[in-house]
Amino acid sequence: MYQPFNRFSGTADYVAPGDLQQAVNVALALSRPLLIKGEPGTGKTMLAKSIAEGLGLDILMWNIKSTTKARDGLYVYDTVQRLYDSQFGDRDVSEIKNYIKLGKLGQAFSSKEQVVLLIDEIDKADLEFPNDLLWELDMMSFHVPETGETVTAKKRPIVIITSNAEKELPDAFLRRCIFHYIAFPGPEEMKQIIKVHYPNLMRNLLTEAVQAFYWLRSVPGLQKRPSTSELLDWLQALVLGGVDPAKITEELPFAGSLIKKDKDMAQVKKYINSVGVGHFNRQGGV
Repeated sequence: MYQPFNRFSGTADYVAPGDLQQAVNVALALSRPLLIKGEPGTGKTMLAKSIAEGLGLDILMWNIKSTTKARDGLYVYDTVQRLYDSQFGDRDVSEIKNYIKLGKLGQAFSSKEQVVLLIDEIDKADLEFPNDLLWELDMMSFHVPETGETVTAKKRPIVIITSNAEKELPDAFLRRCIFHYIAFPGPEEMKQIIKVHYPNLMRNLLTEAVQAFYWLRSVPGLQKRPSTSELLDWLQALVLGGVDPAKITEELPFAGSLIKKDKDMAQVKKYINSVGVGHFNRQGGV
């Protein structure tokens, strides 16, 4: 039977293109995890926060590291604390339940209200990590052998999974997800994003900064191209520094806000010297 669901249409501080809104709403309708890929700076993590805000839900964030295991998200049995209490404390150590601490996934399952669960940068973990989550994400429950209890989701969480595409994820895992790739925004979409954060930004400053930004991203051989968050920081630096917009494409002030590696800075300078500033002004990368 069809179940109505709240629809996501973006929020005041997050510009969500139509195809992204559609992917979110399909995942909501089918109660499937939404797997979001895209290069750093395309707003993957912010999307989960925007979904939570737009639907009026709390968010739980599970930041994945190279050492993270799937069980960490379910629960942790604190044997060290139990041993300490048995030697020095006055707690009843026979009650193992007191030493079971729920992880982010376990908290999402046990929450009385529906929440948004962000599993951030899943590709940082080892290859077995996604497979180890398959059963729990399918069944929305997990067993705790130490207590003999089964934790079952009271309200099915909205699961958002992000990946920087550093590793290929298992096919079995991909089959269970709704997938969407967030392409890096073009200049016009980027201007909309900027206006959300800096609504009073001077028009000529916006135009010159965006032109310079996309030119920088077009420089060949960069190890780390500047992202949206770095552009926003750069714009703030330009405003605070009182930079004349006409000087932006001539001098590229505060370039360290955009370029974060020595080799990339050297490559940018080399490229400007080889093609000339006139090429910079004409092309702009836009």
